Amino acid sequence: MTTRLTQYAHGGGCACKIPPGELEAVVAGLIGESAPDGPGELLVGLDDGDDAAVVRLAGGTAVVATADFFTPVVDDPYDWGRVAAANALSDVYAMGGTPVVAVNLLAWPRDVLPMDLAAEVLRGGLAVAREAGCHLAGGHSVDDPEPKYGMAVTGVADPERLIRNDAGTAGTPLTLTKPLGVGVLNSRHKATGEVFAQAVATMTELNRAASQAALAAGVVCGTDVTGFGLLGHLHKLARASGVTARLDAAAVPYLAGAREALAAGYVSGGTRRNLDWVRPYADVAGVAEDELLLLADAQTSGGLLVAGELPGHPVVGELIDAHADGVTLVVR
Repeated sequence: MTTRLTQYAHGGGCACKIPPGELEAVVAGLIGESAPDGPGELLVGLDDGDDAAVVRLAGGTAVVATADFFTPVVDDPYDWGRVAAANALSDVYAMGGTPVVAVNLLAWPRDVLPMDLAAEVLRGGLAVAREAGCHLAGGHSVDDPEPKYGMAVTGVADPERLIRNDAGTAGTPLTLTKPLGVGVLNSRHKATGEVFAQAVATMTELNRAASQAALAAGVVCGTDVTGFGLLGHLHKLARASGVTARLDAAAVPYLAGAREALAAGYVSGGTRRNLDWVRPYADVAGVAEDELLLLADAQTSGGLLVAGELPGHPVVGELIDAHADGVTLVVR
């Protein structure tokens, strides 16, 4: 009998994140703290909710640090490990960095699920780390009622060539490097056991090439699209940059089967919370509710959203001057 890992988790992948509004309230008291004594200058911290922390060291190198883990998003343990690893590494790529070393983060119900499944999860993570040229050395594990896996990743970057979410300027096009729809397909997979190879393929694809292309194009502003959905991450980028984002809904690409999964009702609670969070800041006149749900769909290991044009990837909108009424998103 095949073990269905998704049945041991209350949520799946990045859809199990704490809702963005609640998370911002929790970390608000940590923002603006004075810098401690010690080596390094903090270049990117908590202030704008960027993808990773960045510290400049003496000699001109920047260290990029992140951690990401989540509950099973697919039933296959090897694929879950691959997805979780690609997702964790993505935070470094989203900052314009190169992953150097990672450590595993594993929570496992050892009295419920066999440890050989955990070994398969770790094997999947190792495979993707090797693909990325990133060392994987040790980690931490706990006995937990709910399985969780991910990585803490450290990378390096040129501090003068970072990609950050607060550097957007009006008049810059917006490019998306992976199609949306992972969230609704993963919800369908959890409910029915149907396997969607197209979703696994996009979730395990590294954002390395997209990051390198962005740096080559001189991009300085961007983020990756994960649990807060395209609308949520675009709202954060526009707010941090002091601009408004205009999104062309018809230009956004989707995975095959995504619209059918939405129509069948496979929408996660995380996706609905994403839409509720951004709605007060969005002008969405004339856009159907189903379309908005897809744009807010909680992605796991999604693509990069960058302020600039990248060859081979669709332009889905542009940054414009900030609206005086506080609107950060205009969707048409």
